[in-house]
Amino acid sequence: MSGGSGLIHLYIGNGKGKTTASVGLSVRAAGRDKRVVFAQFLKSGFTGELRSLETLGIVVIRSEIPLGFTHLMDEAAKAACANEQGKVWNRVMEAIQAEPVDLLVLDEVLDALTTKMLDEQVFRSFVENKPAELELVLTGRGPAEWLVEKADYISEVKKVKHPFDRGMPARVGIEK
Repeated sequence: MSGGSGLIHLYIGNGKGKTTASVGLSVRAAGRDKRVVFAQFLKSGFTGELRSLETLGIVVIRSEIPLGFTHLMDEAAKAACANEQGKVWNRVMEAIQAEPVDLLVLDEVLDALTTKMLDEQVFRSFVENKPAELELVLTGRGPAEWLVEKADYISEVKKVKHPFDRGMPARVGIEK
């Protein structure tokens, strides 16, 4: 278990709702005048939550270049993607060092780790040495066992049924 008043949340699983849950907690924290940083890994392009988060004064950090699915990338594209994820990580570290942050959301960071797009040793060092008061939310699939042990909350989102399975693409305002 983590020490201090800031706890660690894992929103994991293969179902829709991990990012939605982290957005909801971010909105709640911002509504209580908490400083929130919301970072997205392995995501690019406009999604509906971005405008809402920024309107609430939430700092949003994400890739500045278009990204594809890592399983479809060749080695050069994977290297470029890993470089870009490192830049996102560095911007997150700069943001939390610039002034105190109450809630830090690292959306899809678990997938960035499992696909080797982000250095796990650097990430683990941060988690194990995070400021005691920092509330930390991590989303994605397949958390490492050490992270499961360290987490205070673990919520699993399980896909039972999804329109994508019937060939329906992501819809604006619902999935993107």
